[in-house]
Amino acid sequence: MVDSDFEQAVEQYHQSVRDFVKGNPEPQKKVWSHREDVTLANPLAPFGPVSSGWSQVVETMELGASNIDGEVIGFDRIATYGPADLMCIVEVQRTNLKLAGTGDMSRANLRVTSLFRLEDGAWKLVHRHADPITSPRPIESTVEK
Repeated sequence: MVDSDFEQAVEQYHQSVRDFVKGNPEPQKKVWSHREDVTLANPLAPFGPVSSGWSQVVETMELGASNIDGEVIGFDRIATYGPADLMCIVEVQRTNLKLAGTGDMSRANLRVTSLFRLEDGAWKLVHRHADPITSPRPIESTVEK
């Protein structure tokens, strides 16, 4: 059984994602750990390497939020894992997005892995990886040409 404090932290995180896709990164900053071991692999920042350390993660969040406007349709949780002080969730995030410089809303589904750590009695996000691979693809798509 998953702890209710953890589920409350996940709901706060989901709300911060809803704000993020509307262009506001500030609530995201509140759900993240501010320690230097945090990492973020965000496809909206734009595509780039993994950000590591609080200052890089904040920079990536701000850049990503400045490039989008949209709405989260929902989160489909696939799995929850974890011992007492480290929890991981795997989800598909369903979103409608309008990218900067475009006028049209488009569907953007992301497969997301989020890792939380219990810090001073509160659950904080320490890693998020999101990518657009939510349907089967040929193995050849994984190789650089």
